[in-house]
Amino acid sequence: MTRFIGAIDQGTTSSRFIVFDRGGNTIAVAQKEHRQIYPRPGWVEHDPIEIRDNTMAVIGEALRSADLKPSDLAAVGITNQRETTLLWDRTTGQPVYNALVWQDTRVDPMVADLTRDGGQDRFRAQTGLPLASYFSALKLRWLLDNVPGVRARAEAGDLAFGTVDTWLLWHLTGQHITDVTNASRTQLMDLATLEWDAGLLAAFGVPRGVLPRIVPSSCVYGEARGPLEGVPVAGILGDQQAALMGQACFRPGEAKNTYGTGCFLLMHTGTEPMRSAHGLITTVAAKLGDQPATYALEGSIAITGALVQWLRDNLGLIKSSADIEALALSVPDNGDVYFVPAFSGLYAPYWRADARGTIAGLTRFASGGHIARAALEATAYQVMDVVRAMERDSGIPMASLRVDGGMVVNRTLMQFQADVLNVPVVRPSCVETTALGAAYAAGLAVGYWAGLDDLRTNWAEAERWMPAMDVDRRGSLAGSWRKAVERSLGWR
Repeated sequence: MTRFIGAIDQGTTSSRFIVFDRGGNTIAVAQKEHRQIYPRPGWVEHDPIEIRDNTMAVIGEALRSADLKPSDLAAVGITNQRETTLLWDRTTGQPVYNALVWQDTRVDPMVADLTRDGGQDRFRAQTGLPLASYFSALKLRWLLDNVPGVRARAEAGDLAFGTVDTWLLWHLTGQHITDVTNASRTQLMDLATLEWDAGLLAAFGVPRGVLPRIVPSSCVYGEARGPLEGVPVAGILGDQQAALMGQACFRPGEAKNTYGTGCFLLMHTGTEPMRSAHGLITTVAAKLGDQPATYALEGSIAITGALVQWLRDNLGLIKSSADIEALALSVPDNGDVYFVPAFSGLYAPYWRADARGTIAGLTRFASGGHIARAALEATAYQVMDVVRAMERDSGIPMASLRVDGGMVVNRTLMQFQADVLNVPVVRPSCVETTALGAAYAAGLAVGYWAGLDDLRTNWAEAERWMPAMDVDRRGSLAGSWRKAVERSLGWR
């Protein structure tokens, strides 16, 4: 039997290709960053061609590094930054504009217009999503309405829309498809039918002809071309759903949190969508072949790891992202400084587009160490807000939190997270859970793994942080955080 499974992990800041064995161990990896383009305040773009070319380059690099050929792979899966919106010519494959990234807020005026006629939750019953700049539908409408000639070309059937999974699948297989997890983030798919909804298309002004076909998250879509010549492409999952699968969270109540550019906390809720009353998103967790779709509650946080990058790139406070921990540890506490990183507004559980980044509590005493510590703690506080909302929605107190993503190497952050949540925080032995989840989806489709029990046996604990903060201190910090959040609101 073919020895390995490959996974394309196309994220907000970089593209990676990782090869896994049957035990979920990493055999080869290659990674390449792409540019972050900021034409105006609040606008965030990527170059689709750069993403495509980087992805193809890291595939070849990873295979060469382990002396592997495409024929050594049983299948490949794709996981991707979600909601990021692309539109391209069906004949030439050329994008009509840069990709509009999930963090982009240029459609805020459209959100306000739609909210006035029906409220922020007017589409939540069908889509599980509030009206927000985060999702793809209004980004697509912006492209249709603001790039000259694009709407006419789209209505003539000449253009194709997709999130990044669709863009890569188009170039790998020539097919125009997306899976249910990515489709559920467009605000154009009905959660019950798992199909594009005519009423939603009309409300958002999107022509049906630009949309890809919706497919399961795990099945064979076709054989790849180029650097993966002949390899079955057999799995697609949005990055956070992929991490949920990579963390082996297959039962209702099981949850994980991924610490990356943003933070994304997902709890598996079973085969019926659970509607949130506390600011969370209802999303598709996965659809494995012909099995019923499963769902999750999600708390999405826009800016966490991106705040560390901002301190590095915009302020020069640190030379590398890894330096943040040492700088934060140069002071014993935050000095009563709080950083609300609402650079793209506040997502769950607030959904406030009028929020803006705020540093509160500054005095002459405050130093770079206090700002660094406040930046790290901001991640933990935002996760705390989402966990409390999830507990209220589900009625299930969180017993522990499984964590993954680039920031989990920061032990100071992980300990503080355990302290403010007052639950253990657990890191698995494989921190590449997003790519691993995509590999799992592809491997299940071709029989590389027999079923979910095989995947559960691969999960192993590597490190655990236990809460060690007294209740009064925890309450005091949470109260000050809430005051800082209030100060960030009402800027637009």
